[in-house]
Amino acid sequence: MTDQTYQPTLSQLRAFVAIAEYRHFGTAAARLSVSQPTLSQSLASLENGLKLQLIERSTRRVLVTAAGKRLLPQAMATLEAADRFIASAVGDGLGGTLRLGIIPTVAPYVLPAVLPELRHRFPAMVPHVIEDQTARLLDGLRSGVLDVALLALPSDTGGMVEIPLYSEEFVLVVPEGHELSGRGGLSPAVLDELPLLLLDEGHCLRDQTLDLCRAQDVRPGPVGDTRAASLSTVVQCVAGGLGVTLIPEMAVAAETARGALQIARFAAPAPGRTLGLVFRGSTARTEDYEQLAEVIRTHRPV
Repeated sequence: MTDQTYQPTLSQLRAFVAIAEYRHFGTAAARLSVSQPTLSQSLASLENGLKLQLIERSTRRVLVTAAGKRLLPQAMATLEAADRFIASAVGDGLGGTLRLGIIPTVAPYVLPAVLPELRHRFPAMVPHVIEDQTARLLDGLRSGVLDVALLALPSDTGGMVEIPLYSEEFVLVVPEGHELSGRGGLSPAVLDELPLLLLDEGHCLRDQTLDLCRAQDVRPGPVGDTRAASLSTVVQCVAGGLGVTLIPEMAVAAETARGALQIARFAAPAPGRTLGLVFRGSTARTEDYEQLAEVIRTHRPV
């Protein structure tokens, strides 16, 4: 029976929630910026205090027990309440820890300008940046592991609030000397039968590109087994003559500066995406995130 005088710490609850979310001790520890032994000790202390097993772990898998599933929503609610308390105590805008999730096709181009500005305007803020794919960022928001995420809209996730930031066009990147090099006013139909290189599964830019192809009834040509986890790799594959690709406008300057590359642009309305901030509707920090949104809008890549 649980000792009714036992009081779990927030660190213990965060450890439990993160492990339940990621089902992997190493990943959970990385997300919380703690060592794996520290994470394991926090969970063990919580389970010992409650006299309950919350997580079942073996060498191959991590499972949430029936007791863990029953208590997980309450642990998340407790952490949410603690976050509200801290936000109210800070009282001067973006102060304290901010756990910001951001998708890989945005992070390298937004962070160089945004992070220094946040340090300048909000010196009391301690940002923790977590770069990951959209689905995992949304899971992190739901579980309380993240505070806010910068990603492509719509998120199509219940219980979340979205602040649209800005829209940007997609640009076609081709090898130097390609017949489309330097052209403008293109129709997406030009992608038909072109060897179109895509990011790995799970990246929203991949899904957006495939949605565009389906909407235009475009069937890109084969690219073999070429796969990439980053825009930089995809673009360098283009430079190497393996195909063509679509990248967001914000990435053009950085990604085409190296290698024999050229761009081509689509006619208006060009295909593109809308970026925005996403956070839990239950948070007390809406005004803070509106300030964050304004910083990102003002310092967007050009």
